[in-house]
Amino acid sequence: MMSSFDLSSYLSSKREQINETLSSIFSNTSTKLVKAMKYSLMGGGKRIRPILCIAAAETVGGQSQDVIRAACALEMIHTYSLIHDDLPAMDNDKLRRGQPTCHVAFDEATAILAGDALLTLAFEILSSMTFIQEDQLLNWMNVIHTISSAAGYRGMIEGQMQDMAGEARLLCLEDLENMHALKTGALIEASVTVGAILGKGSVDQIQRLKIYANHIGLAFQVTDDLLDVEGDPYVMGKDVGSDHSRSKSTFPALIGIEKSKQFAKKLVKNALKALDSFDNKAHPLRAIAYYVVERKK
Repeated sequence: MMSSFDLSSYLSSKREQINETLSSIFSNTSTKLVKAMKYSLMGGGKRIRPILCIAAAETVGGQSQDVIRAACALEMIHTYSLIHDDLPAMDNDKLRRGQPTCHVAFDEATAILAGDALLTLAFEILSSMTFIQEDQLLNWMNVIHTISSAAGYRGMIEGQMQDMAGEARLLCLEDLENMHALKTGALIEASVTVGAILGKGSVDQIQRLKIYANHIGLAFQVTDDLLDVEGDPYVMGKDVGSDHSRSKSTFPALIGIEKSKQFAKKLVKNALKALDSFDNKAHPLRAIAYYVVERKK
């Protein structure tokens, strides 16, 4: 039964596995650049994207060890995007996860290079032949293509560009949804898709998991918008109200707080429906869908 699934223990065990793998990648290197990379990468993130990658693999019968390297690469790409988003030229945020942002803790040039290096390292890991079995070569090529598309100018980066262009002007709801489908949703969808591919899911299974990911990706952003209004800065580890101060279009600004909460719940319901054909191996994904809208940070 779903009620017996312990999400807290699941998230904790997967975070530990992810953090151990991330730490091992850097070995004993300790240049200023690596320190900046590790400062942001190991700064206490939720690890939602790599955990979704692992959970998707398990849902179709795979194992976490099948996808752990890809999962870590996804977290590196996510972290690089946060470093760059926080820069003065973009969001100019001073706090991230309760700590000074990378450009504040180090300097702006180092932060830019740390983000560049994490992005590059992610693809070094994804293409490393040491960890790829010969019969999985085509799957790994598909994985690299999927992640490249999601992280690039047709995905996350275009979403960030639209986000900046949307400051100081009111977007319509459709444009807001499309922007976040790129900025936040693309890498979340890629995380789930990659897990399903490397877990050797069927075409139908991968398609159903993409539908799940599309809905929770948008639900994640709606919840982020709500937390920027109602969240506790001490719990979140960053200032709230920054969206309003930059005149950004958000779901609460467009449709109100209560309707935003209802919208997030509807998205979760749709995500869960996409998992109807899966057995109890999909319980982690089901629980994460609820967690996405119930989280406090």
